[in-house]
Amino acid sequence: MTTTRTFRITVRGAFDGLDAEQRAGLLARASEHDVLHAACTTEGHLSYDIAARPAFTFRFQDSGEAEEDILEATERAEAAAKAWLDERGYAFKNLRSQAEDLSLAPLGKRQRRAAARKDA
Repeated sequence: MTTTRTFRITVRGAFDGLDAEQRAGLLARASEHDVLHAACTTEGHLSYDIAARPAFTFRFQDSGEAEEDILEATERAEAAAKAWLDERGYAFKNLRSQAEDLSLAPLGKRQRRAAARKDA
């Protein structure tokens, strides 16, 4: 039996050298990219607060069958983030990624209770 693993990948960076038009465009669409609406999605969700600082975060969800698939998932996430930024002409710097295999994540209190109920 093959188990599908779910990965959450976070790609962080900073906008670099935005011109006035780019900055205004990001500010105009800031509500779509508010961190309060952040979610891990297959296509990636972008959040930023350009009024406070030039940092941004993309959140991706991907999957694989083996633990080592997380490396390819991380590469896909980084490529997707770069493509989104490049397509819109946004220069960026300090791009870094962090990935988590949810099958290896510790269970939260609610999850432990639910698992205990299933086993009972």
